[in-house]
Formats: sequence, structure tokens, C-alpha cells
Amino acid sequence: MTTPPTHARAVIIGGGVSGCSVAYHLAKLGWRDIVLLERKQLTCGTTWHAAGLIGQLRASINMTRLAKYSADLYVKLEAETGVATGMRQCGSITVALTEERKEEIYRQASLARAFDVDVQEIGPDDVLKMYPHLNISDVKAAVHLPLDGQCDPANIAMALAKGARQNGAKIIERVKVTAVNTAGGKVTGVNWEQGEEAGTIEADIVVNCGGMWGRDLAAQSGVTLPLHACEHFYIVTEAIENLPRLPVLRVPDECAYYKEDAGKMLLGAFEPVAKPWGMNGISEDFCFDQLPEDFDHFEPILEQAVNRLPLLATAGIHTFFNGPESFTPDDSYYLGEAPEVSGYWVAAGYNSIGIVSSGGAGFALAQWINDGEPPFDLWDVDIRRAQPFQKNRHYLRERVSETLGLLYADHFPYRQKATARGVRRSPIHEHLKARGAVFGEMAGWERANWFADEGQERDYRYSWKRQNWFENQAREHTAVREAVGLFDMTSFGKIRVEGRDALPFLQRLCANDMDVAPGRIVYTQMLNARGGIECDLTVTRLSDTAFLLIVPGFTLQRDLAWLRRHLGDEFVVITDVTAAESVLCVMGPNARSLLQAVSPDDFSNEAHPFGMAREIEIGMGLARAHRVTYVGELGWELYVSSDQAAHVFETLAEAGSDHGLKLCGLHTLDSCRIEKGFRHFGHDITDEDHVLEAGLGFAVKTGKGDFIGRDAVLAKREAGLSRRLVQFQLKNPEPLMFHNEVVVRDGQIVSIITSGNYGHHLGSAIGLGYVPSAGESAADVLASSYEIEIAGERHAAIASLKPLYDPGALRVRM
Repeated sequence: MTTPPTHARAVIIGGGVSGCSVAYHLAKLGWRDIVLLERKQLTCGTTWHAAGLIGQLRASINMTRLAKYSADLYVKLEAETGVATGMRQCGSITVALTEERKEEIYRQASLARAFDVDVQEIGPDDVLKMYPHLNISDVKAAVHLPLDGQCDPANIAMALAKGARQNGAKIIERVKVTAVNTAGGKVTGVNWEQGEEAGTIEADIVVNCGGMWGRDLAAQSGVTLPLHACEHFYIVTEAIENLPRLPVLRVPDECAYYKEDAGKMLLGAFEPVAKPWGMNGISEDFCFDQLPEDFDHFEPILEQAVNRLPLLATAGIHTFFNGPESFTPDDSYYLGEAPEVSGYWVAAGYNSIGIVSSGGAGFALAQWINDGEPPFDLWDVDIRRAQPFQKNRHYLRERVSETLGLLYADHFPYRQKATARGVRRSPIHEHLKARGAVFGEMAGWERANWFADEGQERDYRYSWKRQNWFENQAREHTAVREAVGLFDMTSFGKIRVEGRDALPFLQRLCANDMDVAPGRIVYTQMLNARGGIECDLTVTRLSDTAFLLIVPGFTLQRDLAWLRRHLGDEFVVITDVTAAESVLCVMGPNARSLLQAVSPDDFSNEAHPFGMAREIEIGMGLARAHRVTYVGELGWELYVSSDQAAHVFETLAEAGSDHGLKLCGLHTLDSCRIEKGFRHFGHDITDEDHVLEAGLGFAVKTGKGDFIGRDAVLAKREAGLSRRLVQFQLKNPEPLMFHNEVVVRDGQIVSIITSGNYGHHLGSAIGLGYVPSAGESAADVLASSYEIEIAGERHAAIASLKPLYDPGALRVRM
């Protein structure tokens, strides 16, 4: 056995495909002092029993980029290392058995073309030619990706490990990491055991690739890594005579996937209600272990499979396999540096797609570690999206019983998780519930998405067409535009930044000018060195030395991490005060008259102009009224201490009937903001999107002095924009846009819709999307003809660089 060294530049924990990929890619970047420690043997956790499916298309361009990278890497690895990877691009077919699934896979096909993935929509007869034993009697449509494939998962990991060793990395088996050591909020190394021996490796960087062991290991260091193992089932038949080589087949409507391998068939399942595993921990001896068979659990899947592929009825079962896989609360894996501890990195929680993900994930994480910033936007999988409460094991056990099955469920827009709900609630939650609220969940927060009418079913009926709440949203939208609406936005993240150096600290991080009078509100972004948008927020100066930052609830942990990462020697205190205040938004042309009815304060433009915050009396309580808007109307956000929130709500609701007040949900907030062209972080603006190309140059003040990203802003102004964020409106009022529809310019695919919703005031679907514009003026961009491709059909669209609704913002300042 090899004894671990006493020092290393980086220590990687876990010898599955993820850890081996990180080691390989760091070594390829020239890192020589790398040590990978595996508690037992390489691949012995979950890698060895993975199905090895390689599907290139993912839900975003960068996740697709990483999956394509994995496929390309696995093709090349054998020649580089001499280890056979079993990688063959046999293609894949996904079939639809319902019209809704047909719409979904056709939308995916359009997206694949935008992402430069080879794809063809095919009919049932074409499917039968490629899969001659398949029952196609109820197949509605299918999509074929000829460059998808399959591989040998264990050998992929072994090839990556050999490649890492060839480039100088040390990989040592049968060494258990017992602790990650930290001091002053930073990693200092790891403790290890090897039989009777024990020791320490000093290191500034540790990468947790511990898979289903990763959560508990992370918890020892105070790091949130929410994942939980589930049982994952598949069967392998005996050899089938004359079985041809077949593409990978997915039948998501029956929760099943099929893979031909060496003349046998593998049938796997992502059943709707999964079985969590490992609730009492994982045995120290776990190594290439299987879990007990549960044929009763798998039988419904097998019955449908025998109907779908009749040859299974006569094929003997060689293996009934049940093994654990790690799943996360949102079915996305975790990548990046943990916000709690500097130098503690994570690559784990792959949701049964670890083989296709790990090649690209290892590449991206290695680049991130090496460069100090991600190679491109990775928010989909960023560890900073995890909420601290999500490491709760009861919560995880409930949630992963659902998320395994959601991999193959219909991916309808606005789909809500059904399990592990009600964890975070506003003080007025029960008030809203009593008045018809239908809740969605975001970062654990229960938020009213729409309000049902009396007697109406309080539930979603999902569809790719107009869902059952469409007309409710229309009425809420109309109230905001014509009278007044009330939104509960308590889920906003709220951060106090205060102390002697608070102003210079925020001046350095924010692109806009923070040196304003107390009571003023500033809309700004925090940029990275490339001019990309790391945070999108408003900052209210409360006093000479105190500021309140308002951020999206979903990005709170990310934004806190960004602030703390850049805090040097300044005398500044950063505090998360999200739970201290509720936020009630009163928006619409009647907002002023409603507030005047419940408060003795003056809400005129002269007394309370746009962009100002001040304390007001309301009912028998107090609030801080911020005059800002995310819906494009006159309005105020009322920040109320949590203990007074119910009283303030009751006061507004009682007076509201005289002013046309309507309770409104988040779906309406989104449909109003999309008409106004307001950006949404994570969709329209990311750390990869330059602030000027996002159309947010008005919030950048280069004249104030130096700040992070200033040089990139000046350089872009000098060089000109390479693309512009454009607002689109469909001319046909019927089709819907949600996200990821394809933008077609003069007949050519150029990009995708970053976010979309139905504009009830404008009368059709509205979306935002970037259009390449290098060397072009704004007029050139708008002179083109635009269409939006939705599920293979193209629809004419109007394009605008100014907000389609109230372009002069007159209603906001009325």
C-alpha cells in the first residue's frame, strides 16, 4: 500500500468517476501535486453499477456543452490511456405516447438544433425500423439523436484515473478521509486512516467527490451538501439470439429506458415513487455492494416493458439489480466552492446521470479551481444554490422519493414539487391560503403563485398549453395594470451591510454609485472581472454606515458568498436578515390612493418620489416603504417587521375593496415584468452575460472610480456589443413561450428565449433572448425578420430593444 504524502496542492476525496475526472482534468492543467484518496477501491460506490447512458442534450446550453464534452472525451480516452471505455455512439430514441409528451420532445428537438446537437424528429414507422422488436401501436412521435451513446462506466473511471496518473497525480486506494481540517474559515488539509495507520495531508484545496457519503462528510465541516441515496433498479436479460445492435431507447411515459449490451437487454426504471436508502448511514464495509431485491416494487415497470418490447416475455432474467444512487432536491448536481469554507470544493449528487455528467463536470471544476472563476455560467449546478435547511435528512428523504421519478416525468412548465413542502412560510401564509392562494415552492419558501376563485380547484393541471390558472392570471394582471394588486414577496433575500467601511466596500463591488443620501434606493449589479453579472439587486442606504441589499430569494446564499469572498480588511459586518421582515408589494395605478387610505403619511411624488425609502405609519403599525417596482406600475414595497406583517396585511385587505385591490401571485408578477422587459437573474442575466449586452448600462457608473468589472465595461464600450438582449412578442396570440424556445433571424437559428410568459395586457406571449449583433447597430438588429420556433413550428414575432409596455416608464413615475 502507498502511504499518503504530508503535503498536497489539492486532495480529492472519492474514487468514483467524478473524483477521477477532477483528478484527470487538474493534472491536464499542469497540477502535479494532486492526491486522490479512495476509502475502498476505485468505482466501488455507485460508478461500477451505472447504466452508462450518454445523452448529449440537457436543459441549458452550458449543461449540453458539458455533456457533449463528456461524449467527446470518452471517445478519445481509449487511445490516450489504452483502457477500453466501451464508448460507442449508437444513438438514442425517445418516444412519446401522449400528445403532451410529443410537445415536450419536439420542443427538445428544437432546442437541440439551437445547441448544435444532431437531431431528427421521426415517426412511429421510423422507430420500428431502428428498433424492430418494439410495439409502436400507441407511439405518437419520437426524436432520434444519432450521436448519443453508451459506455462502460467502470472503465471510463479507470481510464480517467490512468490518465491522471500519467500526468503526475497520485491515486491511493483503501485510505479513508476522516475529517477535512479548517482554520479561520479556510481548508488546511485532511486527516486520513489506512488500516492501523493515520495521518494528515496539508492542503489548501479539498474536493468532496464522496457521492452518497458526501453529505455527511461535508456536514462535519459545516458545509451544506443536500443529497440522499435512493434505490435504483434495473434488470439484465439472458443473451437473446440474433439481437441486433440497438440505439438507447427511452420511454419516459412508462418510466423506462432500454439498452442493448453484448446481445442482452438492460431495462432500467425511474419509478414515480422511489425508495430512499441509507437513512441510518452507510456501512463502513460497503464496497461493490448490491441492495436486496424488491420485485414487487419493480413489477409495474416490467409489466409495461413486456408490452412495449414483447421479446422480454421469453427472455430469461440474468440479473435483477438494485443499487444506490445519490439524488438532490432539484435533480441537478452540485459543483463549485462551498460558501461556508474557502478552499472546500464539491462535485457530487449526480442524480443517476453521473457518467455523462462527470467528464464535463470535472473539466469545468478543474478550470474553476485553476482560474478562480468558472469557465462559463454554471448556476444550474452551482453549490451556492443549496439552502442550509436542505441538509435536513427528514426533508431529503421525503424529497428524493419524488425527484428520482421526476427525471422521466413530463417536464411541464411551472411544475411544482409535491413532497417536503411547507418548510418556509410567510407570516401571512394562512391569510393567503384562506383567500384561495395556490402555492409554489422556491428555495423552501411557500409562495402564492396564483389565486383560485371561490369553488375553483386549488391545484395545478399541467400542460404545455394554457393551464387551468391562465384566466386567473389574466384577471390578476388586469388588476395590476388598471387598479391595484398586492403581492407577498417575503421570500426576498435581505442582507444588511454596515460598518465604518460599508460605503467603500459596496462602491468596490457594485457597478452603480452607492454614494447617495440615506433613504435613496439604487438598482445595481455586482460584476465579475469579465463584466458578467454575479448579483442583481437593489441597495437602500439606511444611514451613513448601513445599507440594505435586496436580492432574489433563490440567490441569497450565492450573494452572501460573493460579498464575504470579497471582504478584505474593511470594517464591515454582513448579516442575513431575511427572516426579520416581510415584504408586501402594493402595485398599480391605485396604489397611492390605497396607501393614503391606511396611512396619514404623504405619498405624493413630491413627498415620496421614485427610488426613495422611508418609514411610514400603516394601520396601527410601522413599515418602511420603498418606492420601486418589478411590474412596471406605480407601486411600493412595504418592509414590515415579521410580528406586524399580519396586521398590515389585514389593514390593506380591509381597505382594498374601495380601490379595486386584488391579491396576486408570482405568475402575474412574472407576466407583468416580461411585458416591461425587466430582466430575471439566472435566465436573462448570468455571470456569463456582459452587463452592457444585457441592456443594463444605465445602472453602471464608470465615472465613480474603480470597481470590479469596470475595465471590462470600458473595453466593451470601446469594442462594441457582440450581442443584444431583445424583447419579442408573438404576432399570433395563441402560442406560448416559457423558456428555451428558439429564436430565428431571417430564417436562421441564432439563439434561444431566455425567459417568457404571456403578456395579458399586450395580448400575446412575450419573451427575452440574446441576438448576435457584432458590428451592427441597434437599427440593423431590428431591421431583420424574426420568428420563434416552438416544437418545430415557427411563429412570426415583433422585436424591440425598448420595453414593449410603457417604454418611457411614465406609469412608474406617475
